[in-house]
Amino acid sequence: MRRSSDLTPEIAEETAWWRDAVFYQVYVRSFADSNGDGVGDLEGIRSRLGYLELLGVDALWLTPFYRSPMADHGYDVADPRDVDPMFGDLAAFDRLVADAHEHNIRVTVDLVPNHTSDLHQWFQEALQAGPGSMERSRYIFREGRGFDGSQPPNNWVSVFGGPAWTRVPDGQWYLHLFAPEQPDLNWEHPEVRADLEHTLRFWLDRGVDGFRIDVAHGMAKPEGLPDMEIRTQVPGVLSDDVRDPRFDNDGVHEIHRMIRKVMDGYPGTMAVGEIWVKDDERFAAYVRPDELHLGFNFRLVEAGFDADAVRSAIEHSLAAVALSGTPAAWTLSNHDVVRHVTRYGGGALGEQRARAMTLVELALPGVIYLYNGEELGLPNVELPDWALQDPTWERSGHTERGRDGCRVPIPWEGTSPPFGFSTSASTWLPQPNEWDHLTAEAQLEDPGSMLSLYREALEHRKSNAGFAGEELEWYGAPAGCFAFRRKGGGLICALNTSGASVPLPPGQVLLSSGPMDGDQLPPDTAVWLV
Repeated sequence: MRRSSDLTPEIAEETAWWRDAVFYQVYVRSFADSNGDGVGDLEGIRSRLGYLELLGVDALWLTPFYRSPMADHGYDVADPRDVDPMFGDLAAFDRLVADAHEHNIRVTVDLVPNHTSDLHQWFQEALQAGPGSMERSRYIFREGRGFDGSQPPNNWVSVFGGPAWTRVPDGQWYLHLFAPEQPDLNWEHPEVRADLEHTLRFWLDRGVDGFRIDVAHGMAKPEGLPDMEIRTQVPGVLSDDVRDPRFDNDGVHEIHRMIRKVMDGYPGTMAVGEIWVKDDERFAAYVRPDELHLGFNFRLVEAGFDADAVRSAIEHSLAAVALSGTPAAWTLSNHDVVRHVTRYGGGALGEQRARAMTLVELALPGVIYLYNGEELGLPNVELPDWALQDPTWERSGHTERGRDGCRVPIPWEGTSPPFGFSTSASTWLPQPNEWDHLTAEAQLEDPGSMLSLYREALEHRKSNAGFAGEELEWYGAPAGCFAFRRKGGGLICALNTSGASVPLPPGQVLLSSGPMDGDQLPPDTAVWLV
């Protein structure tokens, strides 16, 4: 079991450290490559810990680095208690955790409890054992419909496109809400629960500080697996539709209570769930005192650059967590969505708006999740067809380009690809030639860069008393604008999404996302005042 002596004094002293922490999501394949194969790895992350400490983050979230055939870039896990050789080994992981703690950075890792890889030992045993076997009962196998069983058991569709069922040679079908290489586990089977507990303890005993639970609103399936309502826009995992029987079933909460019970035996650890549920009361159920510590809030991701939409997202998010007393967890980008520089219009406009929204997000009470590269202002990349690897591309019949555009490797230094990411010119996804001005090296000493804005904002958030207080008070503001104050701390954040400059609220400017216009707040700009 982990011991408090395993951590530096600064880390060990606070068990609820996560309540206002800034996490940094590392997409392991794309962060830093240490061995020249064009794919990021654990040693690459370790080599950049100094950069992360300089940036000012409190913790990392590592995407899956487990043994996997990589049908979904690691989210198809063949062995959840080992490191894939592509990323290193267990010794490399242990070194990363130890060194991160020396830098006073905690380490959290991804868990994928909804499904396994089709090459997982259990699934291979299920295929060999046949219908009615104990081995098959760990997954969701069913007989097909129709007189010869040639139709899927129900009409569910996969998040990645196509049917959610695949037929095996003996005639039965197995469920996969994602790719066929990701069969869904049967969470009513006691061995499935026991195995996750084993996995939790395995990594906790190695010193990890917490987990991100993939598809935390999945896992539990409704009794009888009823048909879903098929509409023109088929709801996927990034949806909130009470008519969709695939997700947010009540039985999932028993699973999270089991996870919490294990983690309560490891003081100072935490779990955050990927919860694509917008109903405030249903969302709050996931973060009750005996369930997850935090739930990812995606309302800011879904809101456009519009003051009313952003304010609504903030108010709903705070209302949801107020029901349970846990902090909100905010994010603008992650490995599954278009980067926000691009979402806000791309180019100079998108960057200007992204800078503004960064100040809005970092002014909010609660937990912040940054996605690697957003501090550099990276946009989504329009990749050529030949480079696309996301399973969505093939499963959709080449109609959905997938998520590769937000996963392009990080540019660290130099003037041409691979920009210090690797010693190999051939990276797993190609980098644009024009990223030379976006490298960490180019931005580090530029006071006007995106990286400098993040560093300064994170330093203020950590050291300025104005950021105390967990409640917001809203000011009256012109159309297309808003301003709020952190109660107890006094920091004021104002945002202008209108097309004209507006008067600033009262206060002294602490930080602005762009050039100011006297006592006026320009369009597409945010400001902090004290």
